[in-house]
Order: sequence, then structure tokens, then C-alpha cells
Amino acid sequence: MDYLQILFFLIIGGAIIPAAYILTVRPTKGIPILAALLAGLFAGYTAIQIAQEGVVMFYTNHAANLTGIQVWWDLVMCVIIAFFFILPRAQKQDMNIVPWALFVFSTASIGLLAMCARLFWLENASSQE
Repeated sequence: MDYLQILFFLIIGGAIIPAAYILTVRPTKGIPILAALLAGLFAGYTAIQIAQEGVVMFYTNHAANLTGIQVWWDLVMCVIIAFFFILPRAQKQDMNIVPWALFVFSTASIGLLAMCARLFWLENASSQE
């Protein structure tokens, strides 16, 4: 098993923890620092990937075969669905939607996580007033 396969399974394992937390605790408030930390970590990982493999690799990876196109389609749909569900809450907190939309649609999960961090911070701050 090479390091990429190990990383693949570590990510699956790492996803089980927050999924179990969400399903068992059923939190009603987001954790801004956690969303910001995840955005930063994923942005860092993406920067390493771009430095090693280049931006063109995003296209190459998603346009090489039907599986790549399916993964691309899945990513695009998930980003649109997530943004759709986040949008009303963001508008309620008077977030400037257009810059966030541009950031989200150009960076996918990085932008979504950063937007969630800001949204969670605003929601938590407004609930304390």
C-alpha cells in the first residue's frame, strides 16, 4: 500500500468521527474555529498539491474518463446543494453573498468551510446578544 492509498483510508477514517458526532450529539450550533481550521488545512493541502502537480492536474483528473467526470459532477452538485442550504442562513446574518459565492464556486470545499466558519461565528455572536 503506497502513501496515497494510506491517505485515502485516513480521510475515510477521519470522516467517521465528525459524522458520528453529528449523528449522536445532534448539535444545534456550528463550531466556527473547527470550520476555519478545516478550511485552512484543506487550503494548505491544496497548495501542496498545486505546487507538486500543478493546476492543470485538476482538469486532467476530472476529464480523463467517465469516473473522473462522475466525480467532477458529484463535486459540483455537492457545492451547489451546500451553498443552497447555507445561503438563507448567511443572508439572515447579513453576509455579503456575491463575494462568498465567487469564493465558494472557485474553491469548492475550501470556500464552503470558510463561509461556514464566518456564518457560525456570526450566528454564535448574535445568539449571545
